[in-house]
Amino acid sequence: MTYEAIRLEFDTSSHVATLTLNRPDKLNSFTRKMHRELGAALDEVKASGARALILTGAGRGFCAGQDLADLDFTPGAMTDLGGLIDEYFNPLIRRLQDFPMPVIAAVNGTAAGAGANLAMACDLVIAARSASFIQAFVKIGLVPDSGGTWFLPRRVGMARALGLALTGDKLGAEKAESWGLVWQVVDDAELLAAATKLATQFAQMPTRAIVETRLALRAGATNTLDQQLDLERDRQRELGASHDYAEGVQAFIEKRAPRFEGR
Repeated sequence: MTYEAIRLEFDTSSHVATLTLNRPDKLNSFTRKMHRELGAALDEVKASGARALILTGAGRGFCAGQDLADLDFTPGAMTDLGGLIDEYFNPLIRRLQDFPMPVIAAVNGTAAGAGANLAMACDLVIAARSASFIQAFVKIGLVPDSGGTWFLPRRVGMARALGLALTGDKLGAEKAESWGLVWQVVDDAELLAAATKLATQFAQMPTRAIVETRLALRAGATNTLDQQLDLERDRQRELGASHDYAEGVQAFIEKRAPRFEGR
């Protein structure tokens, strides 16, 4: 498929896909067209045999959120923001959270509004030193969406989440790292190399185990201990019958590097 608002590249040797938001003149802000292309690209990645995905932005920004020029402000015909979120943003966030492989956000420059929360919907965030995260919603009379009210308190705690959401202030990359919002901060020139190195590492690991670990850790935030112990038992039973478990054990016995296949 030919894309205009995004770029999609595959490295077949490493099994890593890179999806780049590609509206650099608009700081990669969302339009309906971009959303549709993102959905098609995620379908393509899922069917490709890739085992890790990098999500990044072209130019000097990661994503500035919704492109307001793509909305209708005509009195009596204003865009229904709830409908827009229901049709485009929520499905995208849910899809990334449930994607069948690890997803790494490589945040270059500004991640504002829905762009900041798009990054948090990924499994890990690597940020360029010049990157920043802004919950800009309050500055135009809105509440955080795209999962922001769910992600933020879990990443940085309620006090900091409230501070970020109520002021709309910019959070620099290094403070975001110290607060636990991002996994790693690297020099700007090293961003894609660092993200690719991590994605390649993930692509060589047992993919099902990574996905099940993600799900189990999220469930632990609301489960009781008894529920979580049962979940761990059930996941371990299923993974204990997998190809990659058998390969991992055999490689350990034979003192060699395992050759995982993601199944």
